[in-house]
Parts: sequence; structure tokens; C-alpha cells
Amino acid sequence: MEQKRVVVTGLGAITPLGNNINDFWNNLIVGQSGAAPIQKFDTSKFKVRFACEVKGFDPLNHFEKSEIRKMDLFSQYALAATDEAINDSKLNLEAIDKTRVGVIWGTGNGGFSTFQQEMMEFGRGDGTPRINPYFIPKVIVDIASGWISMKYGFMGLNFTTVSACATSTTAIIDAMNYIRWGKANIIITGGSEAAMNEAGIGGFSAMKALSTRNDDPTHASRPFDITRDGFVMGEGAGALVLEEYEHAMKRGAKIYAEVAGGGMSADAYHLTATHPEGKGAMLGMQWALEDAHLKPSDVDYLNPHATSTPLGDMSEMKAVVKVFGEHPDHMHISATKSAIGHLLGAAGAAEAIICIKAIETGWIPPTINTQQIDPEMPQGLQVVMGTKMKKDINVAMSNTFGFGGHNATVVMKKLG
Repeated sequence: MEQKRVVVTGLGAITPLGNNINDFWNNLIVGQSGAAPIQKFDTSKFKVRFACEVKGFDPLNHFEKSEIRKMDLFSQYALAATDEAINDSKLNLEAIDKTRVGVIWGTGNGGFSTFQQEMMEFGRGDGTPRINPYFIPKVIVDIASGWISMKYGFMGLNFTTVSACATSTTAIIDAMNYIRWGKANIIITGGSEAAMNEAGIGGFSAMKALSTRNDDPTHASRPFDITRDGFVMGEGAGALVLEEYEHAMKRGAKIYAEVAGGGMSADAYHLTATHPEGKGAMLGMQWALEDAHLKPSDVDYLNPHATSTPLGDMSEMKAVVKVFGEHPDHMHISATKSAIGHLLGAAGAAEAIICIKAIETGWIPPTINTQQIDPEMPQGLQVVMGTKMKKDINVAMSNTFGFGGHNATVVMKKLG
């Protein structure tokens, strides 16, 4: 059966660098950092006291008070980003067949802050359970996709992906495939995360996964650098409207890019560490290229997972060399977690949007903060450091990897 083509017709974002696509992109390409001391809770007794928080997000600009009390912040981020993406797509919601519109949304942690808040309040009491009646609907990971479908009346397929930090890339790949298979005309996809609380920061800190540069937060995330010491936690959401190509053409939609292919694999190695030789990452990239009917030499830009952890960065670059060769002159790399931090389950959506904007604008965002590439790393890779780079980009690839050994790679292509 001939598969249908899938294109991107709408984008939306809530990020540490801006609460809409334009602000996000413009701040990213000039090399701004989203890292700062944490404002959401008192960190005075914490080993890590900074992160890439969303700034200036007011739920009242998006929801009624009665709705806010029913939603965890991760759902609020999801709906706000989706609203921008749908407006951007210029979908006529009165004219489309809503039974052919689906939602595949990702989150790694769901209502993490709600869970912590309710349990802390219970612990401060006398043991009598006084639980918010919206506790369960606010916490469960699938609820954001439910909210999106209810708000717009989308009655097509609807579910949530969970694959840790590969989550929203997995969601995008699933959405691509369901449209390819003719199961939907349009799917709203992406991911959101709002785990910026005592449990989130404390938990990742206990694993020694986070940077501890409390005296210099804006320079803490430094992928590939010899002095890197861990990732900087982030939060936010990225939303994409994926649409069947002919459906988009018939309504005269603006098309940002084609979703050309995706690859998913497992390291089958360790609870939290990536495979030291990057075997799973290599498979994901190879399978994504195969799925897209492209060669390694076709890729112009790679947005790597590159969290700024010593082992993770190393294993990924080993995998990149295995796929693209030791000196891939055609391909440039920029690690944008240096600016926005690690958005956990929302990372893949944000970074897919970055790839799409790079294709649209011809600008590769910089890897900020990185000064000296670790000499143990492969040295023949072209990392864009310091300032943005102008380049005609036809094909862009985004990597995401998650605890449990989950790997997901998506390939975006200029429409041609």
C-alpha cells in the first residue's frame, strides 16, 4: 500500500526562551540562555538551585478560573501551545471532519507537581484524607490529549506516549505513521512537561544528573565541552499540527516541512545510562533515514540529544560517527539544550520545531557555552558554536533518548 505523505502546517511553543514560536526562535538564534535561579520554590537547601523555567506564563491569559483548578500545569502548557499551533495552521474548525482529527500527545511525568502538592498537604495533616476531587484527572499522563480533544471536539484517535525524554519524538513518529496509514487527516502532536518542583529537581540531583554551576546558571549547559558536568532541567511544551499532504494542499495551507521518517530503538543496556558505544542511538538514526528513503549524506543539520552529561554526549557522538562517518562535511550540528535546557518529555517536540524553523529560515541556532570540545570526543564533527550559522537546509534530523534505553529519531525535510 502506498503511504500518504505527512506535512507540518502549524507550530506552537511554551518554552524557557519565550511563550510563543516567534519569541522562542528569535531568542534561540541570538544565543540567549533560558537558565536562571529557580523561582517556583525555595531552593536554599538544595544542591542545585537553578533551571530553565518557563517565564511569564499566566494561566488566566488562556483559561477560565474554573478550568485552571482542574488542570495541572503540564496540561495548561499543552493547551496553550496547541492553541497557538492551531491558529498558526489556519484550520477552519467548522469545515473540517473532526472525526478525522486525532491527538497524540506526550509527557514523561504528567501531573508531577499536583501529585507532590497533594501528598505534601496530606503529610502535614492528621492522616485524614482530604484529596482534591480533581487529583486523579490532573495527574494522569493521558489527560492533556483528552483536554485537547475536548476543547476542539476532535473525535479521532487519541492517546499519550511515554518514553521518558524520547516521549514527544515518539508521539510525532506515531502521528506521522497514523496519517501515513490513512487513519486520520490531521493529528495534533507534541509534548509538555512541568516537573519543576522539589521532587523533580531533588530527584535528578540525587542521581547526579544535573549541573551544579549555581554561581553561573546561564553557562551551565555546555554540551560536548570538556568541563560539562550535567544537564540543566527545563519545562514547557511544543505543539505541531501534522496533516496529510493532499488535505493540506486542498485547503491552501502553509506547509513548513515534510515529516520524512522516524526511527525508534532500545539500548537494552541500563536503567538510566545510554549504551557506551551508542548502539541504540545508531539504530534509531539508521532506521529513521531508511524510513525517509534518505542517505546519511542527505542530512544537512542534526539537532542531537546532547544533554551536557559526560557519558551521554560521548555515546551519542560515537553513534553519529558510525552513521555519518568521521568527517561528515555536509552536516552541521547544534545542541540547543545549551540554551533551553532539557525539557524532558517535551524536549523532542521543542527540538523538532527547531529543526523545522531551521529548514524554513536557513539559520542553524548556536551551541552556546561550549568552548572546548572534549578531546575524547570524535573530533571531525562540525559543531556550530557561539553564533548562529546561515545554511540552506533541506533535511534536518532530531535525536532524543530516554531513561530505560528508549531512542527516537525524526527526520524533517523541505517540501519538494
